[in-house]
Amino acid sequence: MTRIEKEKNIINIMINIYCNKKHRHEKGYLCNECSELLEYANKRLDFCKFGEEKKFCSKCPIHCYKKDMRAKIKEVMRFSGPRLLFHEPIEVIKHIFEK
Repeated sequence: MTRIEKEKNIINIMINIYCNKKHRHEKGYLCNECSELLEYANKRLDFCKFGEEKKFCSKCPIHCYKKDMRAKIKEVMRFSGPRLLFHEPIEVIKHIFEK
């Protein structure tokens, strides 16, 4: 799995956790707002100028997200980050070692 695919997988999991808990959608289903955010995040990852050399978005010198989408994704990450440990513990461990 490439670096971009891993990032897409993690963001998908995080948005699903967020939507399931905050918007009360069934697991695997997203509301329109969260679907839009996931699509936007995946598009940004597809066009990342660093490609496979990509760092974590928080460490990136270029902010490619629009201001409103950046605020939404930060909210999702703050909420889902700690909960990710219970949903995907192996992914969390991998993420820690990649930092």
